[in-house]
Amino acid sequence: MNPLSSVQKVFILLGSLMGASGVLIGAIGAHWLKDILNYWERSSFETGVRYQMYHALALLIVVVLQSIMPSKWLNWAGYLIIGGTVLFSGSLYLLSIRLPFNMPFLSVLGPVTPIGGIGLFAGWALLGVAVLTSWKTR
Repeated sequence: MNPLSSVQKVFILLGSLMGASGVLIGAIGAHWLKDILNYWERSSFETGVRYQMYHALALLIVVVLQSIMPSKWLNWAGYLIIGGTVLFSGSLYLLSIRLPFNMPFLSVLGPVTPIGGIGLFAGWALLGVAVLTSWKTR
């Protein structure tokens, strides 16, 4: 078995932190914020948690694939998954709590959510590119 690269170690670390913080943030939303957020805010908050957890797992899958078929495209996929998750889920969390916590200035983050979504989409697309390019080289 090959030793893990620095990038793989960072992806494992960040994937585990994304997963752990997703559980914590989800618990905060389910317990502490349940009576503070309205239906739409709670739904948006839960979407952020769900996507964070999906992409924590996706980042760990990128590490496994890097071991099987090393590719610069997988590195970029991982970076985009990390950045996209921070922007997408992070903006949803902050937008969800802006009104209940009297922070209307956070509404400027509205355009950040789709930018994060584009990053997530691009990360998944590059995962596919990595597979396609590995077929050509093997």
